[in-house]
Amino acid sequence: MKKESAITNVLNYNKEFVAQRSGEIFEVDGKPRKQLALVACMDTRFTSMLIAALGLEDGDVNVIKVAGAEVSDAYGAVMRSLLVAVYELGVREIMVVAHTECGAQNMNAARMTMLMQEAGVEASAIEEAAASGINLDEWLEGFGNMSDAVLRSVATIQNHPLAPSYLNVRGFVIETQTGELFEVS
Repeated sequence: MKKESAITNVLNYNKEFVAQRSGEIFEVDGKPRKQLALVACMDTRFTSMLIAALGLEDGDVNVIKVAGAEVSDAYGAVMRSLLVAVYELGVREIMVVAHTECGAQNMNAARMTMLMQEAGVEASAIEEAAASGINLDEWLEGFGNMSDAVLRSVATIQNHPLAPSYLNVRGFVIETQTGELFEVS
């Protein structure tokens, strides 16, 4: 028997959700009430735990989830999202929140490239990425020291030429098991 995909299960649940809540209005607009954005790791443990550990609710913050909570490219999608949050949604503060036991910390580019090939990615596609200026050894490698990575992300945001001077940006590491937050300075 074929297993249903996770997406199919989500779609089925959504139909039931909508049917059970017919007419219910969710009173949250797109602007964060706390004028706060979080850059957090995409780790599945932080789907709800991070928000709960910080005492936040739907509508309080913009959450941008990315591997390792890294803002590694000054003109990449994460920084673009932060600038949209600042200028279009009224964000005035940004928290970069990494976590203990992060898988992105120790990623290995050679291993990931091998896994790509095992999954059927052609060597020519990997070579094409390299030819387009992407250094896969850097792009796919882990970030090493957690505190240093958080500070690099904070600096990328703070020193961005398009970021306003009033923006308050701070970096943190959250303990995965307990939810305790530590500021990185």
